[in-house]
Amino acid sequence: MSNQDDYQAMLAERLKVRWTNVPKKVLAFYYGWYGNPKVSGRWHHWEDVDEEKKTIGSSTHWPALGPYDSHDPSVLEAHCRMAKGVGIDGFIFSWWHIGDFHDKGLPLLLDAANKFGVEVTIYFETVPNRDRQEALRYVVYLLNTYARHPAWMKLNGKPVLFIYGRAIGEIGLDNWLWVIREAEKQWGPAVFIGDSLSPKAAQIFDGIHTYNPTGETAGKNPEELREWAKDRYNRWVQIAGPNRIACVTIIPGYDDHKLPDRKPPRPITERHGGKTYEVLWESALEANPDWVLITSWNEWHEGSEIEPSKEHGDRELKATRIWSEKFKALPPRKRE
Repeated sequence: MSNQDDYQAMLAERLKVRWTNVPKKVLAFYYGWYGNPKVSGRWHHWEDVDEEKKTIGSSTHWPALGPYDSHDPSVLEAHCRMAKGVGIDGFIFSWWHIGDFHDKGLPLLLDAANKFGVEVTIYFETVPNRDRQEALRYVVYLLNTYARHPAWMKLNGKPVLFIYGRAIGEIGLDNWLWVIREAEKQWGPAVFIGDSLSPKAAQIFDGIHTYNPTGETAGKNPEELREWAKDRYNRWVQIAGPNRIACVTIIPGYDDHKLPDRKPPRPITERHGGKTYEVLWESALEANPDWVLITSWNEWHEGSEIEPSKEHGDRELKATRIWSEKFKALPPRKRE
């Protein structure tokens, strides 16, 4: 069989996959890369911390919990308790490499999540050496190591994994098609949600999404955001099509101006006193996807967090409770 024949055979198998009875979920992107001297012996990701002034050099806002450590079980339990209380079903955990700081923290989050009925999956961030064999090795490692944990997110009993756009770009969609097939041979069926809003990605992955739309929402006022979201969200659901899992991503705002490696002009999306979050949620409900993704729970460097802060309190957290209830009360999306 030629390589082209093999590719067509793989694609034909993926096109047989049909997701038509998908429970509505609200998921938030989650970062477990923070550390402080009390727990981890040094600072991780928090830089130039001034406890008296409540400022952090690498963070736009100040967390209500302070510059915490992602390996602190009490912090993880607080996060899971808060998330569950506002209707967030699960966290999409930023995951990078086998045995690194994130990987070591994942079991702690899974155990905390299990106490509160919160699901956890991973955001597959990068492929070592741009090598599809390495992508496969990482995927199989994750499945073997974590997918049987009771808190791991599953759909019809199959573990879910989210794949970030960088990792897709590093080896390409065709190689991810190969990884999915080989992972199924080695481990069994899993559910892959790809960060690529394209018809081709919708053929290969079980669902599609985008991580952060701030490149298009930057500088817009609430009414402009409403018009943008009404068009884009409906389009994203249509691209996913009737047999795939359709996701819509909402943000409370975005501000990464404190990061030194990112030069102006930056794609800053103003919060508009909470109105940005509100109008994006409204448009998400109109589009009626399968899953609503929130960017983010705690990406403090980019100022997209809904976790309570000194500057915004729990405003977005309270709003999440209202909107998640409305979303889950909607009928299943039409699959024509």
